[in-house]
Amino acid sequence: MFGKRADGRKIKSLKPYYKIIPYIMKQRVDAQVYFEDEISVDRLEEYIKKKREQGIKITHMDVVLAAIARTVIEKPRLNRFIMNRRIFARNEICISLAIVKKLTDEEYVDTTVKFKIKPEDTIFKIAEGVHEEVAKNKEATEENATDKLAAFIMSFPNWLIKCIINLVIFLDNHGLLPKAVIEASPFHTSIFLTNLGSIGIDSIFHHIYNFGTTSGFLAMGGRKERVKNYKTGETEKYMTFRFVMDERICDGYYYAKALSVFRRYILNPELLELPCDTAPKDQK
Repeated sequence: MFGKRADGRKIKSLKPYYKIIPYIMKQRVDAQVYFEDEISVDRLEEYIKKKREQGIKITHMDVVLAAIARTVIEKPRLNRFIMNRRIFARNEICISLAIVKKLTDEEYVDTTVKFKIKPEDTIFKIAEGVHEEVAKNKEATEENATDKLAAFIMSFPNWLIKCIINLVIFLDNHGLLPKAVIEASPFHTSIFLTNLGSIGIDSIFHHIYNFGTTSGFLAMGGRKERVKNYKTGETEKYMTFRFVMDERICDGYYYAKALSVFRRYILNPELLELPCDTAPKDQK
C-alpha cells in the first residue's frame, strides 16, 4: 500500500511526462506496441549441434529464453511494470513460459511455469532449469503451483469466483496481494514467452494481460528458409520473433536498443555461456 509492493519498488525520479502517461493510457491494452524481427539462426543451429556433440543438450527455446533474460538484465527498464497508475521497477527477473502437456487432434492441454533468472546464470544453468521444469510439468497428472491455485479458485460457485478475482485485483492494485500468490501467478512476470514452433505454427502478436504485472510478451515461431544471396542461390534459416510490449514503461529508442541486444545474443549464442559481469540498475 502507498506505493509499496512485495515484487517491486516505485520509481520516484521519473520526469512528469512519464508519470502522467499511465493516467492517460490506463490499461495495458491501451498501450500495446507491436514489433517483429526476422533473425538468422544458422549460427544458432551450428552452436546447438556443437554442444550436442559435446554431450550438452541445448534447444532453440533455451537460447531464446536466455537471450531475452540477458536483454532484460542489460536493459533494466524492460523490467518495469505499471500498477495503479504508478511505474515500478521489479525486484527480480522472471520469465513465464507456456508449455504443452498434451497435444492430440482431440485435446490440447497446456500449463505455465515461471523462471527466476539471475545475472550470473549462464545458458547452461538456464537450460538445466528449463529442461527440469518442462519434464516435470509434461506429466498430464502433474499440477504446479499455478494449476493448484486456479483449481482452488474454480472450486467455488460462479458468483464467488467473480468476487475472489475482483478481490485479488483490488489487493494487487494496492500492493496488498500476498507474495505467495504473486509467486504462483504466471501473470506477475517480466516477460511471457511462448514457443509456437513447438505446435507447428509461426509466431503471433500475443496480447499482454491487464491482470498481473506482465509488461511484455514474446512469441517465437518455427524455423523457415529464405534466399540469402540471389546471385549464388545461397539460403539461410531464420526465425520470426514477435514482441508485444507496454509502451508506458520506456521509450521507443530504448526498445530499439534492447532489440539489438536480443538480436546480438541470438546471432552469437556462445556469449550466453559467460555470466553477466555488470548488471545495471534502474533509476530510483
